[in-house]
Amino acid sequence: MRFFEDIVVGEVERFGRYDVTREAVLDFAGKFDPQPFHLSDEAAAQTHFGRISASGWHTCAMTMRMLVDHWQATGVAGLGSPGIDQIRWLRPVYPGDVLTCESEVLEKRLSKSRPGVGITKSVTRVFNQDGQLVMSHIANGMIRARTE
Repeated sequence: MRFFEDIVVGEVERFGRYDVTREAVLDFAGKFDPQPFHLSDEAAAQTHFGRISASGWHTCAMTMRMLVDHWQATGVAGLGSPGIDQIRWLRPVYPGDVLTCESEVLEKRLSKSRPGVGITKSVTRVFNQDGQLVMSHIANGMIRARTE
């Protein structure tokens, strides 16, 4: 198990692999973000996207999947999150893209109101198969501490 005390400010971890499929892009968009450029080749061709692209919220969901898989594989004692400070969608994500992540710990502190809980602030960067940054977010995480 990896506890709050094991987290190092400045630490960078690279992880994940997510294959973006057309079916998943259409399914997510149809359920949660039914804008025409996420659902129609013709509509997307008339926009700066040029072709169907994944919803930014879908990119967030794919990123969350990679994060949780990584935390489970590395045994992080995660306790959820009090929120995200910033999300930036920097490039479109297209069917056929392969996404990977990089996460950097920016700061950490023990919670004053929750004994046994540490709070971290990290930036997660998401890249496509060409190494292009497609999304970043700064999030706060709660991690179980060994000490109170």
